[in-house]
Amino acid sequence: MKTRAIGNSTVGRVEVGAIGFGGMALCVPDTKPRERVVATVRAALDAGVTLIDTADAYGPNDAGAGAQGQNETELAQVLDELGARGKVFIATKGGHVRTDGGGWDTDSSAAHLRASIDDSLRRLGVDQIDLYQHHRPDPAVPYADSIGTIKELFDAGKLRMAGISNANPEQIRVARGILGDALVSVQNQFSPAFTSSHPELVLCDDLGLAFLPWSPLGGISKAGALGERHSVFEEVGTELGVSPQQVALAWELAQSEIVIPIPGASRPGSIADSAEAADLVLSGDQLARLNDAAGLA
Repeated sequence: MKTRAIGNSTVGRVEVGAIGFGGMALCVPDTKPRERVVATVRAALDAGVTLIDTADAYGPNDAGAGAQGQNETELAQVLDELGARGKVFIATKGGHVRTDGGGWDTDSSAAHLRASIDDSLRRLGVDQIDLYQHHRPDPAVPYADSIGTIKELFDAGKLRMAGISNANPEQIRVARGILGDALVSVQNQFSPAFTSSHPELVLCDDLGLAFLPWSPLGGISKAGALGERHSVFEEVGTELGVSPQQVALAWELAQSEIVIPIPGASRPGSIADSAEAADLVLSGDQLARLNDAAGLA
């Protein structure tokens, strides 16, 4: 698979597959059969995926607060089973928490973040997190304070690189001012149906930060049908003989060299199809039509 870079000369640059893998789909809303989880991760690795994204808050909804950490634990076990340690760049997140009843909440207190990274290190079985991302702004904690704790954890050597998620341009600038070159990425929602994070993508391009779209296939149903506004993604897929999902990912990749989509998948065929988008070439006319359909013209 073609690769793209995360990092810089200060913290180091890592080349990862241009299409990453979002691990959330393996367990949310419910845990998938283990043999299917293993097969899906194996298919991702076989397709050249080398960036896998998880979070300490990912776990089955029916587990309530007990969901915390389940995805990290299972991912580590599967990578060990497949002998993939050292072959994968693992990104995880902290600051989002699960509640009884399968709900979600935030906790970016310094005490929680300090404890959560230690828990993530233990569950992933590593001495240092490749990429640790602040998961979501916490209304109860000033954003600069949350990022200051992330900087403390970086300085302590517990994370190799730092990232932020669900951040607006002002928060990106705040994080950059505190973390400096330790900040290497922003993970925001971005897809054909959700383009409101385009300003953040442009800012990341200006700052040299990787932009990791989560839910990059938003607006594309499991059957492959798009809403009326985005039917052009299906049309281009028909022209190229590929799925509209591949077209969506190729369109995102074409926005900038700093974009690394992280589609989720719970079946081997899904991630294998997504991975092929790394080699899909869109013509200038096709890209213009897709941009127009997505409201970016």
